[in-house]
Amino acid sequence: MPPISLSFIRRVFLVTLAALSGCSGEGDSAAQHSYSSEITVEDLADRTAILASDAFGGRPPSGPMADKTVAYLTEAFKRMGLNPAFEDHYVQDVPLVSIAARPDAILQITSPKLERRYDYGSEMMVWTTRVVKEAGIKDSDLVFVGYGITAPEYGWDDYAGLDMAGKTAVILVNDPGFSTKDPDLFTGNAMTYYGRWTYKYEEAARQGADGAIIIHETAPASYPWSVVENSWSGPQFDLVRSDENAGRVAIEGWVQSFVAEEIFAGAGLDYQSLKQAAAIPGFKPVPMGLKADVSVQNTLERSKTVNVGAVLTGVSHPDEAVVYIAHWDHLGEGPAVEGDIIYNGAADNAAGVASVLEVAEKMAAAPQRPARSVLFLFVGAEEQGLLGAYHYADNPAFPLAKTAALINTDVVLPLGEMVDITVVGRGSSDIEAVLESVTAEQGRRLSAYPNPEQGFYFRSDHFALAKKGVPALYIDTGTEHVEKGRDFVTKAKADYVENRYHKPSDEVMTDWDWRGVVLDVEAIYQVGWQLAQSRDWPRWADNTPFKAIREESADERR
Repeated sequence: MPPISLSFIRRVFLVTLAALSGCSGEGDSAAQHSYSSEITVEDLADRTAILASDAFGGRPPSGPMADKTVAYLTEAFKRMGLNPAFEDHYVQDVPLVSIAARPDAILQITSPKLERRYDYGSEMMVWTTRVVKEAGIKDSDLVFVGYGITAPEYGWDDYAGLDMAGKTAVILVNDPGFSTKDPDLFTGNAMTYYGRWTYKYEEAARQGADGAIIIHETAPASYPWSVVENSWSGPQFDLVRSDENAGRVAIEGWVQSFVAEEIFAGAGLDYQSLKQAAAIPGFKPVPMGLKADVSVQNTLERSKTVNVGAVLTGVSHPDEAVVYIAHWDHLGEGPAVEGDIIYNGAADNAAGVASVLEVAEKMAAAPQRPARSVLFLFVGAEEQGLLGAYHYADNPAFPLAKTAALINTDVVLPLGEMVDITVVGRGSSDIEAVLESVTAEQGRRLSAYPNPEQGFYFRSDHFALAKKGVPALYIDTGTEHVEKGRDFVTKAKADYVENRYHKPSDEVMTDWDWRGVVLDVEAIYQVGWQLAQSRDWPRWADNTPFKAIREESADERR
């Protein structure tokens, strides 16, 4: 990495000092230095160091440190001369609710010949997303619905002919393609949208179920039971919707696989045989002859976060938009690790925010404006479940039908120059063709995310808009270093996940090399600029569940 200048260190010190004294930060930095209109190593490192400093407290979704982060971002947009995204405001309020279930719930499974009780935490996890102090199911009939998928484009319906009123769905994790590794079934080993637990709970609600319980297995889930237990215990954040989430099932949950095997055996059913049958087209749901009872007691607390957005207004089609998105929040403060309680989130996602700010800076300084508008959107509460992004999707600054494309930057590791740029969910849309052309001019190529079975395309902010039909591109650091090869990158990424991801140690590293990030940011700049100048509308690939959703709004784009 090229050496960082003394002027850079001085700027970071001054901004950190200003933040500590309660100033916004960006205005004080601007007084000392004007950011380059080009995308540079120094500017990327500078912005990241500021946002990831202890002075910003780990950028929690609300509170004084959140206010400081939002002030930094809004001041940056003002200095660039960009217009507010939300009428006369750069900030969009996002109402939140925290729902904390008491850890004393008991799941009871009964039949005339069986009575089993399962404990919260060690054997099962249950909760409700309904904004109520108490929720539960009583005498709810258990039905094994296989993977719990209704996917017309694959000719698949696990709920066919079934009325789920008064029933609780028992569901396998992931999708049939992962189970069989058949490349012609769904997308083979690569997880589809239908494999995500979020989809399964939502689909059970659409089917009118009382409850939805997913069977955990480590390989298809891509994480151990400890992740389930830790992630769904304690306060769970959600959006405050007009119906207070009454449209969701009363109880959502997971059970350990050994619990599932015991329940199936108690019903006179063979779990392993039914799991195999569920991966065969034409599978029919299986009533289990069992009843489920469980109740959860909740503590509710309301709060809010914000989204921050600015617009470069298009000259000829200002009502159409290309969107750059990154989440500004991280985890704030948490349990001490080696005496450090600030979860700085340097790679996740201060560097992603810095990348979008660099694109905004360059576009704002361009001698001409694009035909379409360009929205630079920083969303909050990503770490609580993409909540800011979902709120924006429900309350967009531009109609989603006229949002041409979205480019997402989430978790940026400055590892040096790469021969490639990774596309998470490769093959999803023809935005990738534009990116492929741009990277070819750089002498680089595209690569697919190496672990598609983990479903990362469905786990970041762009997904909230993709679900509503907006074609979305999600990039990641490449897989092969120009000089050090693939093994270096694989080990560096694994080290980050194991030792720094969602830990206080996700801080700016002295050995970071930003030159590869400059190339990636230049690439997404060019993609966004070309799409903003174009009259074409990017399209989803035929095998995606979002194509049909997008086509429903086709008349609005004519």
